[in-house]
Amino acid sequence: MSKLRFKVLKEASLREAVKVEKPSKLPSELFESQVFTRDTMRKYIDADVLESLFEAIDKGKPIGRELASAVANGMKKWAVELGATHYTHWFQPLTGGTAEKHDAFINKEPNGKALEEFTGKLLYQQEPDASSFPSGGIRNTFEARGYTAWDPSSPVFVVGDTLCIPTVFVAYTGEALDYKAPLLRSISVINKAATDVCKYFDRNVSRVYSYLGWEQEYFLVDEALYAARPDLMLTGRTLMGHTSAKNQQLEDHYFGSIPERVLNFMTELEIEALKLGIPVKTRHNEVAPNQFELAPIYEECNLANDHNLLLMSLMEKIARKHHFRVLLHEKPFAGVNGSGKHNNWSIGTNTGVNLLSPGKNAAANLQFVTFLVNILMAVHKHNALLKASISSASNAHRLGANEAPPAIVSVFLGTQITETLDKLEKATTDEAIFLNAKKEMKLNVGNIPEILLDNTDRNRTSPFAFTGNRFEFRAVGSSANCGAAMLALNAVVANQLITFKKEVDAMLNKGEAKESALFTVIKKYIKESKNIRYDGNGYSDEWKSKAEKRGLDCETSVPKIFDAYITPETIKMFSNTHVLTKKELESRCEVKWETYTKKIQIEARVLGDLVVNHIVPVANRYQSFLLDNVVKMREVFGKESENLTEQDRSIIRQIAEHTSTIIAKVDEMVEARKVANKIDSEREKAIAYHDKIVPLLDEIRTHVDKLELVVDDEMWALPKYRELLFIR
Repeated sequence: MSKLRFKVLKEASLREAVKVEKPSKLPSELFESQVFTRDTMRKYIDADVLESLFEAIDKGKPIGRELASAVANGMKKWAVELGATHYTHWFQPLTGGTAEKHDAFINKEPNGKALEEFTGKLLYQQEPDASSFPSGGIRNTFEARGYTAWDPSSPVFVVGDTLCIPTVFVAYTGEALDYKAPLLRSISVINKAATDVCKYFDRNVSRVYSYLGWEQEYFLVDEALYAARPDLMLTGRTLMGHTSAKNQQLEDHYFGSIPERVLNFMTELEIEALKLGIPVKTRHNEVAPNQFELAPIYEECNLANDHNLLLMSLMEKIARKHHFRVLLHEKPFAGVNGSGKHNNWSIGTNTGVNLLSPGKNAAANLQFVTFLVNILMAVHKHNALLKASISSASNAHRLGANEAPPAIVSVFLGTQITETLDKLEKATTDEAIFLNAKKEMKLNVGNIPEILLDNTDRNRTSPFAFTGNRFEFRAVGSSANCGAAMLALNAVVANQLITFKKEVDAMLNKGEAKESALFTVIKKYIKESKNIRYDGNGYSDEWKSKAEKRGLDCETSVPKIFDAYITPETIKMFSNTHVLTKKELESRCEVKWETYTKKIQIEARVLGDLVVNHIVPVANRYQSFLLDNVVKMREVFGKESENLTEQDRSIIRQIAEHTSTIIAKVDEMVEARKVANKIDSEREKAIAYHDKIVPLLDEIRTHVDKLELVVDDEMWALPKYRELLFIR
């Protein structure tokens, strides 16, 4: 073992668990202690101001400058009491992460004295440099102006000494440059569209909320080992490394006892998350070694997304205190499972009804089937867009790898729901249908039966699965901003509900009975959306063949998958729902293509550097050692040495073949990059990187991993999988 590797392994093995002081308060008492909640507002803001603020938040009305100033004064007073000295507009640019610029509360008075100041104007908006964030051409380098604007629907919070204000980020010309602005638009449009449909069943419904419950998977690796792997540091994943003899095949890590160091990290993470109002609930070991999961209680979609981004930032910071590094890349290690971020999505009314929860009477189940079938139609029409919303250079390594949902969007419903829809499709308005379930249930137009919860197994190969009272969008990547997938899902469902209402109302205007009109349109949709339903094994080759015949999007090239954002159907849908304009969609495509290219470019540069400066020299050194041994054996044993050195000569030959191939492929990769970099079109450049450079990355890795098996362990400098994947 090399001296460097020995040093980092020794350092990692000597780690002791960082002790975490147990808080004197219960989790419920810690919850939201650093959040400016409505209850907290009542202590710092006058009642008449609060009434106007709450009305503006609840009804989506604009907040005037005078009201903002009164709120800002109370907000500053509260934050200063918590030790805050600065404030920041916390936003979500198209980088996929979050951004913040801190300003001090301090201001200088005309008399020369200083005091803490925070006005409504400062709360309301700031002007960051828009040219330095991805904009896809909306902003040029010389056009720097952009605005962040306060989102009052997501409460402000204090982290360290800084008051953080969730905001949207828009260009000087008005286009969204972030994920939050279009997510808020999608939440608004699905509220309106779903509320209108709910009126068919309950006139008391005045609002529909979209909910999100994310499940965050991640890896932990010791910081000493992380620092000794340049590929992990610079790309988030290992670009080389042979699989460990033992990895996840015994399935002994999943739900196993949590290592003490990890448990202490989790404990501190939960404490800090609770203070910031993130309702963390579940923690456990995941399938792969060193892989874990955290999941919260469901929240409204916008707040849940903010909390997920905040949590990812917290994870990075707290992991370092415990001498870990968090890996959020979807596939940091080959040969073991990657990480996803399952997005559990549902919609519910202000009257307390989950619209995706089967009911216990005819009316409730007709409503349930109405929304279920419309979601099927939305996913069927826009399956390519939904796939584009979760696609990235990093998630491409995970999707379709027989460990995660395939790169084909389909919907799993389960046996009973599937049978129900099949029978509804064939039903007439006056016939009775009996369903085979836990008990006999009668179904007809006027008497939709009780549909039982959790009456079927789950399908872990489905990217979009119905799981009893929600849909689980399982294809979202662990490093992703949930907003990309959620704004697309909200928009396509809202658009479909708008279409549904138009069709039903047209029949009602012709004198058709409401129940009959609903049933007629539902039956038509069941038939039209049938191709999106699949309850079988999504990993199978058979399904890929079936999906193609069904007309589903089966594209696997990530740059080409992004085309779904700018098809006429997608542009029309987003335009109808006012979630994204054509210009915003085109710009986002440019950003996605450019980001894809840059990520592959970085990986190619890192891999080229590592193999030329680390791997090949080590392999050559070992090869020279073996050659010396062969020569000396020949000097001593003469012809007998041929048999005695047969293994050495075989290894020498293998090393020569692998190193010569590696050098040739690296040279080929460099030339391919030069050609690709001259392409002006971001789309065509990204396609060139996908088609020409990604395969070379895989080929080079194959030869490096073979070398790892034959080169003397004492010489190999980089920590191996057997060392990276098992926390000591």
